[in-house]
Order: sequence, then structure tokens, then C-alpha cells
Amino acid sequence: MIMRLLFSNVPAFGHFLPLLPLARAFRRQGHDVAVITAAGMTPLIAPEGIELLPAGPMPDVLFAEVGRKLGLNPATEPTPEAVAEFFAGVRVDLTADEALAQARSWRPDLIVSEMVDFVGPLVATSLGVPLATLAFGPSVPAEFTDALTAVVRSRYEERGLPAPERTPAGRWLLDTCPPGLQFENFAVPSGMERIALRPEPHQAPDAPSGGGTPAAGGRPRVLVSFGTVFADPAVVGPLLGALTDVDVDVLATLGLDGKPEDYQLDSDRVEFSPFVPLAQLLENADAAITHGGAGTTLGTLARGIPMVVVPQGADQFFQADRVAASGAGLALMPGQADPAAIAAALRRVLDEPTFAEAARRISAEIVAMPSPDQVAERLRAEVIY
Repeated sequence: MIMRLLFSNVPAFGHFLPLLPLARAFRRQGHDVAVITAAGMTPLIAPEGIELLPAGPMPDVLFAEVGRKLGLNPATEPTPEAVAEFFAGVRVDLTADEALAQARSWRPDLIVSEMVDFVGPLVATSLGVPLATLAFGPSVPAEFTDALTAVVRSRYEERGLPAPERTPAGRWLLDTCPPGLQFENFAVPSGMERIALRPEPHQAPDAPSGGGTPAAGGRPRVLVSFGTVFADPAVVGPLLGALTDVDVDVLATLGLDGKPEDYQLDSDRVEFSPFVPLAQLLENADAAITHGGAGTTLGTLARGIPMVVVPQGADQFFQADRVAASGAGLALMPGQADPAAIAAALRRVLDEPTFAEAARRISAEIVAMPSPDQVAERLRAEVIY
């Protein structure tokens, strides 16, 4: 039986890419796949050959509306109130009705939503379609999930729908977090079935699995990546300057539209890269310095690469905490993360073998998790039967 799979995500690269391996797996197995998100995501989704059902605005509009209502920026001021208003309030208000119309026309058999997408669950409830929720990192603390559930409840009630009892929602929790990174008090939400799903660093379509082989000899190679949103030259530039005093070669990402000249750096040991798949960036890397985005963190550890995490906002503080707790890297929180301190942390990560050993342990846990193809087949069987 050919199924119709509808993926739903917040319109941002870091929220779509964790869904992509499973979407690709369903396509490989011959099923119809579509994504419902803002039209501004077309440049990322179109090369995949996946149908995009446009609904709602991009994050700049959502941030502006949250700022108007609360006077807060959820990206840099991730309080429970601001986070809940962004994901479960404003985004649902400006996206849900259009998304519901699109989904009703497309007629999915299963909806797969990412952890903080509240449009997909509302659509699934409205249409009576089974829902799976993909968690792309460690569990979210209750102070946030409680706030998210409280805000979205009113949006369900406005539409005459049974309100969710908790966040996440759905029948299945697709858990991409390896045991060594998870919080000790993690529990699967009542009524959900946990299915482990192996995370992967973002790869180009049809790219072979597996990382690169570290080059023999020479200086260690370090990836510096602050993602597509937080690659601010005012933050990253001074860091790159400090790293020129460390005996390493650096590959630094430019975000979505940055340019090398933005960083005012002249060094033959720093190479800049535009946006390319993370798997390509990690080839030959000995360590990474990152903001701690969930996809970057899991993708880097999937390759067994230790890291220094310098969180800038959003959920990055959760990832930073878990990386440090696992021993796979060091975390420098605001107030600690001046360029010299980050450079010193990198030296420790490179010089002390326990960090690489812990990263390899996490990598082994990830390898042991079910592949996207295995999870796709299991979901197909459970939906059909």
C-alpha cells in the first residue's frame, strides 16, 4: 500500500533538517511525501523533489508579532512565556487555517510533526489523522512544555477541538536523542509509544553515509559553525581571531548569506564556507565549536567528534548542558564565553583524550539506533494495521 506522508515543521532550517532523513526514507520506499510549512522554505525543500504545501509566514513575521505582543525576542530571550507565544500562539494563529485547508486537500494518511511544531498536531486532530512527533534533542523541561500546552489549548478550543493534555502530542514519539545525552528524569509522555530514530548530520541528496577520514599529520582541523541564524560576525569574528593563536586549521561557516569580508580576518589557517550540508563540513574534523543547535549537536556527535558549545539562544542551552554532562565536550555559558576562554576550551578538548572517547561512545549509541528506513517501515506497518 502506498501511503501519503505529510511532514509539518516550523519554517526554519534547523526544524526541517531533522525530519529530512525520515522523509527521504519514506520516498525511497515508494510513498508520497509532502511538507507543509512557509513558502520561504522552498530553496531548501525543492532540491529534494518533495512537494511543498505553503502555509503561513516565515519566522521574521512571527518574531515581530511576538515582540509586538510581549516585547520579547524568543530567539535571544527564550523564556517559557516567549517560547510558548512564538510556537504555540502566534505561529498557530497565522498558519493553522491555511495549513488545514492544504492538508484537507492533500489527504495524508500520517502526519509527522517536529517537537515544537503545533500546526501539524492541530491539523491531525482536525482531520482525524494519526500523528507522530519527532523530538530532535534532549527532552524539553516541564516549565516549557507546560507553557506550550497551556497556550495552544486555547487555539484548539477556538476551533471546537479536544485540547491536548500534554506536549508533545500524538501516538508515537520519534526520539532521536541517544541515551548518553538524555536527561536522567526523561519519561515517555503518557499515551505515546517511543520509537528510537537514528539522527544523521544533514547530507546532500543521495550522498553516501559515513563521515570523512581525518587527515594524517598536520594541524588539527576544527569546524566553527553557529548555524544559519546565529552566525553573527560580531560574535564569531573575535572568536576566529583568537583561534589564530591556536595551532589548528579552522573551517568557519558563514550562515545563509554571510561573506568572508564580514569577519575582517586575514589568516591562511581560516577557511570560510557558505551553507553546505553538515556531513560535508564534518569531514576530517577533529573538533567543533558550535552554538549548540540540536541538529548540529547530534550530527557532530554522530560522527564521534568532540565539541565546545557556546549557546546563543533558543534551546541551545539544553544541548550545551547535555554535551558537558556526557563528557563529549565543554560548554561555555553567557558571561564565560569570551574568545580567549573558548580558545582555551578548544585546547582542552583537543589535548585531553577523554572528550574524544566520550564523543565516540555517543556515536556508538547513535549507530545502534534504528535507521530512518527501519522506522519508516515500522510506522507504515502500524498505520496500516
